[in-house]
Amino acid sequence: MQRTISIMTGKGSVNHNDRKFTAENVDKERTQNNITYCRENIRTVYHKLFDDAVKRHNEKQTRKDRHITNYYKKISQESKQEKPFHEIIVQIGDKDNMGATTENGQLAKKILDEYMKGFKDRNPQLYVFSAHLHMDEATPHLHIDFVPFTTEGNRKLDTRVSLKSALNQQGFIGMGRRNTELIKWRNSEKEVLSKIMLDHDIEWDQKNTHEKHKSVSEFKRDKLIEEVEALEDKKEELKEEMKTYKNAEEYAMVTVRKIKENEDFEIKNAPPLMSAKTYKSKYVEPFIKKLLEIVKNLARRCYRAEKAEEKSSEIIDKLTKEKESYKSKVWNLNLENSQLKVQVRDYDKIKSYFGFDKIQEILKIINKQKSQKRSDITK
Repeated sequence: MQRTISIMTGKGSVNHNDRKFTAENVDKERTQNNITYCRENIRTVYHKLFDDAVKRHNEKQTRKDRHITNYYKKISQESKQEKPFHEIIVQIGDKDNMGATTENGQLAKKILDEYMKGFKDRNPQLYVFSAHLHMDEATPHLHIDFVPFTTEGNRKLDTRVSLKSALNQQGFIGMGRRNTELIKWRNSEKEVLSKIMLDHDIEWDQKNTHEKHKSVSEFKRDKLIEEVEALEDKKEELKEEMKTYKNAEEYAMVTVRKIKENEDFEIKNAPPLMSAKTYKSKYVEPFIKKLLEIVKNLARRCYRAEKAEEKSSEIIDKLTKEKESYKSKVWNLNLENSQLKVQVRDYDKIKSYFGFDKIQEILKIINKQKSQKRSDITK
């Protein structure tokens, strides 16, 4: 049998890939059949890959304004050429001939699993930090997220983020806009996958192998998924912040214990022949002053913690409501996509029955009738 190969560029929705966020097109009962190959925090990966290079860079700089303090932030917020990471989605066939719940779907899973296990060895300059094989959607597919890095010389950083240079270092040299490093690399990966498919008696169907463009509804859906994930991340950050605020009470208790154990907070007995006035000014008043400073400090901390917790709770409530609203919109867009796909299939059946030329002739007649109606209205 023959099957198409698809290696598309993804949006990089890591939380969705890891099922921390579940879209409406996911069958939760089949999520247990997914495979997680790796899941690292991207900031940790950046420290692992680039901290030494950043340190060497900073040591060479004579001006502090040229120091790099946070390389991940620099790439994600300041770079106009590079993205912090890239994602590809790898799939064999489609839901009609390689459906996830069918025997062919299990074969696709086996092939994709074999392909994924050799990915890192083939691509030493693409650090894979998140990779998942999904069996809980219509067709088995891989999400592979990676940070492209190069160790080739550079005046600024000897190890840096660069997709083009990373692929160059792996031997893929671009030859114009229609044959870039990325296109060459992607074609090479398709060849690898096709050889694995052949081992399982599946030929690569190279007809109509152009990458599928997303519909407006699919684009909106994916955009909403990204926004929901961003809200989830913000919500988690706020929860961590609230934990810090809630520690204010614990801080107060620890401080009180320290006061009890500290000799500086003991009121010493008055020496012989010392007057009450002198004793008050030398021992009692400084002691009271220290206690007042501590009480003021604790009061300020508790007040700030209380206000911050109130604000964080309000934001979390707001984010939760927004998340539910977005999830509802995603569901509606998925429904819209399903309806559009049914219409497309119906159109394909009609086209197959009557022929393309006959369909074009009918459409011309319909458009002519519409034009005539508009002309009649304007008269």
